Amino acid sequence: MDSTQGEARSPDPGETASPWLLSFDGFDPATEGRREALCTLGNGYWGTRGAAPECAADAVHYPGTYLAGVYNPLYTDLGEHSRDDEHMVNAPNWLPLEFRLADEEWFRPGSPDLVEYRQQLDLRRGVLTRVVRVRDRAGRTSTVTTVRFVSQAAPHIAVLETTFEAEDWTGHVTVRSGIDGRVANRNVAADAQLASGHLVPRTTEQVGVETVLLQMETTRSGVHIAMAARTRAFAGRRLLHPDRRFESDAAGWVAHEFELRLEPGHPVRVEKTVAVSTSRDRAVISAPAAVLTWLERVADPAELLASHEREWQGLWDEFGVRLKSIDHQSLALNLNTFHVLQTLAGVDADLDAGVPARGLSGEGYRGHVFWDEAFVYPMLTLRRPDLSRALLGYRYRRLNEAKAAARAAGFTGAMFPWQSGIDGREVTPGELFNPRSGRWLPDNSFKQRHVGLAIAYSVWKYYEATHDADFMVHQGAELILEIARYFASLATHDLAADRYDIEGVMGPDEFHDGPPGAPGAGLRNNSYTNVMTAWVLGQAVETVALLAGRNCRPLWNRLRLRPDEVEGWERISRRMRVVFHADGVPSQFEGYEDLPEFDWDGYRERYGDIGRLDLILEAEGDSPNNYRLSKQADVLMLLYLFSAEELREQLEAMGYALSPAAVVRTVDFYRARSSHGSTLSNVVHSWVEARRDRERSWLFLGRALASDLADIQGGTTREGIHLGAMAGSVDMMLRCYSGLEIRDNVLWLHPVLPTELNEVAFSINYRDQPIRLELTPTLLRLRLRAGGAAPIAVRVEGREVRLSPGETREFALER
Repeated sequence: MDSTQGEARSPDPGETASPWLLSFDGFDPATEGRREALCTLGNGYWGTRGAAPECAADAVHYPGTYLAGVYNPLYTDLGEHSRDDEHMVNAPNWLPLEFRLADEEWFRPGSPDLVEYRQQLDLRRGVLTRVVRVRDRAGRTSTVTTVRFVSQAAPHIAVLETTFEAEDWTGHVTVRSGIDGRVANRNVAADAQLASGHLVPRTTEQVGVETVLLQMETTRSGVHIAMAARTRAFAGRRLLHPDRRFESDAAGWVAHEFELRLEPGHPVRVEKTVAVSTSRDRAVISAPAAVLTWLERVADPAELLASHEREWQGLWDEFGVRLKSIDHQSLALNLNTFHVLQTLAGVDADLDAGVPARGLSGEGYRGHVFWDEAFVYPMLTLRRPDLSRALLGYRYRRLNEAKAAARAAGFTGAMFPWQSGIDGREVTPGELFNPRSGRWLPDNSFKQRHVGLAIAYSVWKYYEATHDADFMVHQGAELILEIARYFASLATHDLAADRYDIEGVMGPDEFHDGPPGAPGAGLRNNSYTNVMTAWVLGQAVETVALLAGRNCRPLWNRLRLRPDEVEGWERISRRMRVVFHADGVPSQFEGYEDLPEFDWDGYRERYGDIGRLDLILEAEGDSPNNYRLSKQADVLMLLYLFSAEELREQLEAMGYALSPAAVVRTVDFYRARSSHGSTLSNVVHSWVEARRDRERSWLFLGRALASDLADIQGGTTREGIHLGAMAGSVDMMLRCYSGLEIRDNVLWLHPVLPTELNEVAFSINYRDQPIRLELTPTLLRLRLRAGGAAPIAVRVEGREVRLSPGETREFALER
């Protein structure tokens, strides 16, 4: 491969590819944005894209840094109309470490002097390394190696270490190490017309000889962000004391510039240690005072790295999934696990952060929190339930805002927003820009009220896996019951049919926002929404019974349940309407069966990628509302959240039948009518195919695993990874292929491995009992760690046993 091209590196002949190393050879401006997003480093508190430290944001590079939970609203005047949007803020750039060898120009990637450019992300250690080799016009050859990490052990600390080596010359290198607050939110092309300046400067100063300090503030949310950078230089272990020139710019730039002497065989190392704090942090006097204190006390980079690696080792012990002899899939699996962990592993109640759909790697979806979290929780709850509890706490702290939204709309209970940010208000944009037509279009996706159903589902599944009654008393039950109240008030009773209907909503499909000719009116009786409403109302009834007799008087005082309210929930749950096609397939919504078929082959031939059919059709003067199609799984989401048996039982409780043959017809019908315009769609379709067509399931899983690694949407990864698809692809290995479910206080396992998988091994934490699962096509082995947990009931292929801590049990499986 030419050294100027930058694709992921394939192993050389005879070389064994490591499933832990994401490697790139060469510099390719066209794919640099994707590489930056994939090579993001973070720890849950903050994340920084894998951008070159020599470059500011431009058409190629985008060195974004994001702090979990830090948002800011901005007003934009677009001439004929205006809008107010809330964004996750691109924080000051702590990376800048520029260099100039001898008297040459400041180095930039892509320079004609570039001989070699290699970058490698070590997923096991959470370390990004880049090696640059240059040869200038005078024939002087140099190697510059950078190593960086965002500490898992010290959440407010990051390190960038740069080593300069002169191979065949003697002279000096000029180094400039700084922090740049002159940044804006410009990562998303579709947002180019929106206001982007979220920060104003507050402090730029030099502190002592080695340290610079920058403080910025968000313009409307008033969050103070302080960063301090300490830069030291070493020749071997000897600390150097170069003369420094302090630079500052009132707009938000601070830096030190100095010169170091280079000669062959004597590399020089520059260590940049950075601390960050915001006014959202607990137990600090101020953000500037905190970062200076932390820098005074922080260990040297070598010790920081060792503790950082220990933390990552612990995370991999808990979350790693081992596959046998499928290195390319193992790399994708490890990369996806890595991004989920570095986005969420540091979250706790004090941080007050949710699950941003694009992680901390870019500004896609403006950093908002969606229903994507429902795809993330299973991976966390079965390993580190404390993380799920902390993240669900983000929703609980915004419960009052959801209740106010329901009241304002004329309902009771809690109406959670489709997109959430700072305080839980609805921050879904009211319009979106169509680059195909050049028009701003109404965006009615706020009508996806089903986001609340997903929250209630995640709360209950957390409780099933943990039996954490304390969480239910203090947060979980209130979430479920207030969400149940909202959907009960949303349902209207058809007296003649004695059925309950829900109208004016959108389903997970996202393409249909109304019947033909009525865009934005919403849909009537979306099957996913109605079935999930019935399920949530049933769980609300069970939740009330669960807490009966417990010491939770403050909860009952807040809820003030009416005597007939629980009875009403039970009745609605049994009489929600579900519309079926003539052949027994649940209809996506009332009237869907009457829509004409779409010309899939014709549009694929004309457009190639038809993931965003909504934009294609709008540019043609048409609408998805006019056809049988979907962006992603809608009805099939029910078979993702529930097993076929559970869904059948749920529908039977509602007075409907769903035969096994109808399940097959349902999967076939909707698979053929999806554009797969969302990365989540491949996860769901892989799941629902797993039991009957393992080859097709494996194909969909391959797409899901590669969502960002291969940038399958043709350029969206540069705006941030897709966290839900990443977590969902890992969960396929964890729950789907092992057949893992929790039902009636029993851990169910019904494994069915694809033929491509010879062996899978992973660990879970079920009700405080760590369990190691080792699975082959013919054997399931369960190893329970010794300890004080209570015995658990396990059901494997219809056989139920009781297992105690320290026990190992093997189960023979039929191929």
